[in-house]
Amino acid sequence: MAHKSRFSWINTRFSFFVLLVVLVWGKTQLANIMDFHLYSGASIIQFITLLLNPIPLAMLLIGIAFYFKKSKLFYPIAIIMYIINILLVHLNVIYYREFTDFMSVATMLGYDKVDQGLGASGFALTNIHDLLYWIDIPIFIIFFLFKKVHFDKTSTSTFLGFSVSTLAIFGFMTTLVLGEADRPQLITRQFDSKMLVKYLGIDAYTVFDGVKTRGVTEMRKSAKKSDIDNVLDYVNKNYTDANAKYAGVSKGKNVFTIHLESFQQFSLDLKVNNQEVTPNLNDIYHSDSTIAFDNFFHQVGQGKTSDAENMLETSTFGLPQGSLFATQGNDQTFQAMPSILKQNGGYSSAVFHGNNASFWNRNNVYKNMGYQYFFDASYYDTSGDKAMGYGLKDKLLFYDSVPYLEKMQQPFYAKYITVTNHFPYSLDAEDKDPNFVTTDTDSDVVNGYFETNHYLDQSIGEFYNYLKKSGLYDNSIIVLYGDHYGISNSENKELASVLGKNPNEWTDYDNAQLQRVPFMINIPGWHGGGINHTYGGEIDVMPTLLHLLGVDSKKYVQLGQDLLSSKRSQVVAFRDKDFVTPEYTYTNHELYDNKTGEVITNPSQEVQDKVDKYKKEVREKLKISDNLNQKDLLRFYKPKGYQSVDASKYNYANGLAKLKTLDEQRGDESTSLWHKRHDKKSQSLYETDAPEKDKPKSDTSRIQQVNPDGGDDTDGGNDTPNP
Repeated sequence: MAHKSRFSWINTRFSFFVLLVVLVWGKTQLANIMDFHLYSGASIIQFITLLLNPIPLAMLLIGIAFYFKKSKLFYPIAIIMYIINILLVHLNVIYYREFTDFMSVATMLGYDKVDQGLGASGFALTNIHDLLYWIDIPIFIIFFLFKKVHFDKTSTSTFLGFSVSTLAIFGFMTTLVLGEADRPQLITRQFDSKMLVKYLGIDAYTVFDGVKTRGVTEMRKSAKKSDIDNVLDYVNKNYTDANAKYAGVSKGKNVFTIHLESFQQFSLDLKVNNQEVTPNLNDIYHSDSTIAFDNFFHQVGQGKTSDAENMLETSTFGLPQGSLFATQGNDQTFQAMPSILKQNGGYSSAVFHGNNASFWNRNNVYKNMGYQYFFDASYYDTSGDKAMGYGLKDKLLFYDSVPYLEKMQQPFYAKYITVTNHFPYSLDAEDKDPNFVTTDTDSDVVNGYFETNHYLDQSIGEFYNYLKKSGLYDNSIIVLYGDHYGISNSENKELASVLGKNPNEWTDYDNAQLQRVPFMINIPGWHGGGINHTYGGEIDVMPTLLHLLGVDSKKYVQLGQDLLSSKRSQVVAFRDKDFVTPEYTYTNHELYDNKTGEVITNPSQEVQDKVDKYKKEVREKLKISDNLNQKDLLRFYKPKGYQSVDASKYNYANGLAKLKTLDEQRGDESTSLWHKRHDKKSQSLYETDAPEKDKPKSDTSRIQQVNPDGGDDTDGGNDTPNP
């Protein structure tokens, strides 16, 4: 009698199919428990659907193989469908660890715009249990190669495939009915991605999100010119005039906008081991030449940094799913700060950023916004240890930008995007301040965060010293802002002790309060500043800044309001429709009293009426923004006297050569710092302790330099111009 293999039970096609479905179920449960934490706080129905929902669509996908009678087709198709399912789960696991959200189809479609530079962060986001998602694949290969498992050559009937599909659809409908019963209009209303995954699973969430993404595409195609009317009515109704005390106080000055990557408000004035984490930023924050805000919130969605940029440049929100830059940026119509300032004061404009031009699709978006120059990674020496995973280190970015900055015609609008204070918050040993001792929590992320905070602060201090020595400081304003949270909610309990909080009493209310980020406008030579306690967010920056620069913003489509206006609303809308006001915080479907931090379980009618009004205000603002951006409605509206941006006129190759040529053409009329210093370089004025500054260029780099426009080949390829 032939010896019966212990694995013979999977030698039939149906048994193999069942095994794959069970593995999908098990791995999904692993993700639900270890990474998504979906069982935490789940209702009874949610608990049931979480147990059931991985099975139906796994059956439907893998069951496709039953429609192929030949074994050489059945097994490869079954395994491919299995791998697709597991890949979808694991990609969401990695994404969730960074963004605390599930991947949208828009994010997937725009992945090529954001994948470069993710290497270091992606590796840091992996855990040892991730092996369990893939360990069975090599085992399958070995078993088949050594014939521990045999292909079942007995063909299956089409009826079996039909039966499996029918059962899968029935199973899915069961979870859908349960979900609709527990949460009415689960599909039809603007959904919460976490809720959809709880009830229907990752596969179904992805399918529904894909349908929605397609709907947005069709919406854009079908948009009519009259659709802009509702937007204009909303903007006119909600416009607030400039505060006379501040209007025009910065007229004609250069504007530096410094993007403080992942920097949160709590780091300001914070001491760790009796040392200030950010002494330079603290000085700026408390200066009487600075208008600072301590109740300023980020309002980003899945687009994170790109959403923050979009809000500051256009005063409109990012998309409900995905990144506007990545998915629509190639041909989106903007009326953004660079073009508005060019037409209201003759400003030149540039972005300085040490990552690839294609990251977040910036090389296309910036052209559509009207940026004249973009000095990306290809303009700097990013070799060796001069860059981290997301680009050139901050101290080197500021230092190496000087040869370009000094040749820009004034007034200019210059944006610096820093990267060193980016997850996973790791610094090379040589970049750490030996006199600064960080926290000693159980979280490497939290401990590293304050080290990179401190490094970023040092880079700001060095740049400020250069601005003062070069003379640019006195004729400029410096805007500093944090783009979004740095410590994700999953790490906040480790952070709690650093902030003097009890981690065991940490709630969603505390998470919401930590969404504050710095926003300060430093105006050298002016002394009417102070810390403003008004509630606002990134959507409000553009009108505030334009009014300070003496530009009337009324004719432009801006959804924010001047932060310095006494007539503005103080309802801060978050991208997920949560909100915060001076009195209340609404987050994760709970209303909190800001005075106590406690949930309001039985609000009075007066309170309920207020909250309903706030909800309506938030939803209306987000809806207006989504209609505007998803339909690209600005193509139908041109303010009086405004010249639309022609992106074809911009090319970001050979930026330095273009600046030199322009300087020579303008002759004595040139307003560049270079000309004012009688063609004398100013980089010698810049003092930095960056240990990498004088290191020779090497053949290795932590980032891949890719500039679709070609970068700068006028000074020896990608070399930084010599000081």
